[in-house]
This record gives sequence, C-alpha cells and structure tokens, in this order.
Amino acid sequence: MKIATPADAAALAAIHAAAFPPADRWGVDAIRLLLEMPGVFGLALPRGFVLARVAADEAEILTLAVEPEARSQGIGGTLLVHAMATAAARGAAAMFLEVSEANEAARALYAAAGFAAAGQRRRYYPDGSDALVLRRELAPG
Repeated sequence: MKIATPADAAALAAIHAAAFPPADRWGVDAIRLLLEMPGVFGLALPRGFVLARVAADEAEILTLAVEPEARSQGIGGTLLVHAMATAAARGAAAMFLEVSEANEAARALYAAAGFAAAGQRRRYYPDGSDALVLRRELAPG
C-alpha cells in the first residue's frame, strides 16, 4: 500500500478515468488539489486507489476507484480496510460515503465492510441517479 501524494495525481486520474463514466471522472488538478487539502489522505495500489478525508471525529470516502479489469480481486476491499484504519488512527469514530443506488457492485463492497444506509441524496450524480449515504462506526485507532 502506497501513501498517495500530489505527485501521484496523474496516475490516480488515469485509474479514475478507467473506473468511472466520463461525467464522473476526476482530473489531475482535482485529485492533486484534494491531496493538498488538510485532512485528506490517499492510499494507492497499482490498479486502484482511495481518497478520504478526516475532519474532527468523522471521515468520508471521497472516491474509491479500481480499474475495471482488476475488479473482483480484493483491491477495493483492501483499500477500504486500510482507509478505515487510517481514518481511525487519525481520530475518526465514523466513516461516511456516497454511492450510486445503481452501483450494485460498490454497494455490495460497502455492505460487506459493515456500512449501512444513513440517508439519500436525490439526483446527486451527473446522470441523475440518487446517492445513498452510508455510514460505519470505526474502531478506535
């Protein structure tokens, strides 16, 4: 597991572009700027990465991307486990994320990791789909 830095933004943006539809892709500048923000951290594997943020005692998954050809190999789960552990070590007691209601694979990943529905955001994504807001308690760091 590699700690992602702003210098990794181009590589991470390439993974994000492969993992998401065009309207949902994050570019190099967006990823670099996020990694420069206080409280944001990134973790990367060769074919996937996660960006998360810790503020006070809450954490949020900003994005988790795995190249389509590398899915169902445990990369997403590994990234998620390490993101939760990192957030807990930084003082977060709970983690939140948004996921498209239509993204069954991601919803299954998050359910397997113990995330539960905490709300909904109507027409949250560019394609008009709703987002489920998920939450999970974190073990102390």
